[in-house]
Amino acid sequence: MFKNPTPKQLAFYVALATSLMVFIVVIAINITPSDMDRALNIILLPLLTLILCYFIAHLLIENFIYRRIKIIYKKISDAKKGEILPSLGSDTLDDVENEVDNWTVNKNKEIETLKELEEYRRNYIGNVSHELKTPIFNIQGFLHTLIDGGVNDPSVNLTYLQKAARNVERLNSIVEDLDKISRLESGKLTLDLQVFDIQTLVNEVFEDMDLKAKAKNIKLSFKEGANHGYRVRADKEQIRQVLTNLIANSVKYGKPNGQTKISFYDMDKIVLIEVSDNGIGIARHHLKHLFDRFYRVDKSRSRDVGGTGLGLAIVKHIVEAHNQSVHVRSTEGVGSTFGFTLEKVKGGF
Repeated sequence: MFKNPTPKQLAFYVALATSLMVFIVVIAINITPSDMDRALNIILLPLLTLILCYFIAHLLIENFIYRRIKIIYKKISDAKKGEILPSLGSDTLDDVENEVDNWTVNKNKEIETLKELEEYRRNYIGNVSHELKTPIFNIQGFLHTLIDGGVNDPSVNLTYLQKAARNVERLNSIVEDLDKISRLESGKLTLDLQVFDIQTLVNEVFEDMDLKAKAKNIKLSFKEGANHGYRVRADKEQIRQVLTNLIANSVKYGKPNGQTKISFYDMDKIVLIEVSDNGIGIARHHLKHLFDRFYRVDKSRSRDVGGTGLGLAIVKHIVEAHNQSVHVRSTEGVGSTFGFTLEKVKGGF
């Protein structure tokens, strides 16, 4: 009854309390049991006091409390950028309290999100600077050596020019990958959706990766049960890059004389494609960060084997651009499995 009263109810409670106090005081001072006329006056006096106090209290509450609450409520509504709040009803104070609580919770969440984005931005800029600085520093060193006379030394000039060229290629790869991620995130990269056989595409990627795999004596093959293809609807060239990145990583971090296997799983409306290896594996605490830009499990070793540190981030963005999902599971010393889904087209091969 007393929780979040309306102005009228609050005015009534104030008036009633005031009248009772007046009634008790008057009785204590002015009444005797035989004085009926005065008793009648004493009964009417609190009643009149109740009515008068009610109107005065209601006027004060309406003008000095309720209207101010309405202003606060309107400001909350304006702060919500045009969101229309419900009209104030009988539970005015309760409505305002709930809205203030919700507004505070939402603002705190926004602040936390902004802090996380700011932290991500700082880390991202730091990572980009670091990745670009290394090849730039190398190129600068090679060129200065040539300028200082190395260009006339047959045992140095060609070697240093080749090393400088490799670092330029690395710079170009980083810039291209950053541009690709930017276009994927902004939605400027339009997907060319078509129907194709996923097994045929994997075979083409196997052919492209054959020399690198043979250099480490790693066998590229399909898992048992994946000897037939599935028709999927996706951007073929983008999925080619996804498979290339995943298989290339499998070869880079695979054990010599190891193997990389591709498997397909029919999941009704989608097909799950998995790339598995028996390589060095990845510690569990790294798994949640693997698809972050420039994240490297072993930074020194990662740079030794090449790559921009953006391959898995690109994989994630391409797959999500298809409204599909990507995942990873791994055990140190046993191997890793990267998987992603694609829309399946019925009537497969």
